Amino acid sequence: MAKKVVATNNAPGAIGPYSQGIIIGNLVYTSGQLPINIETGEMPDTIEEQTKYSLKNVEAIVKEAGSTMNNVIKTTVFLSDMNNFTKMNEVYKEFFDGEFPARSCVEVARLPKDALIEIEVIAEIK
Repeated sequence: MAKKVVATNNAPGAIGPYSQGIIIGNLVYTSGQLPINIETGEMPDTIEEQTKYSLKNVEAIVKEAGSTMNNVIKTTVFLSDMNNFTKMNEVYKEFFDGEFPARSCVEVARLPKDALIEIEVIAEIK
């Protein structure tokens, strides 16, 4: 199977040698998305707003690949502080209808640009 690079102007560009997403077969794998508002280039301050922007950026890549958030089968959430878990969940659940994807959530020592959160997903393309 050949892989195809996914690129969209509706999510932040890569800040290193990687792609926003990769399609292989009927799956799209996104790179971790920081909570950058693409209109301003800035990150908001709160975990709620950062969760929203990380997921909006994921959604833009998934959409560019020809899928939707309802086809996400696995997410990985990286938090700089596990004390933000409950507040993150309140925003996270708004991005999915019906059945939620499988998920891992881990606390990490530090994220790029000192973000509070980074999210990556795997989605099926139907």
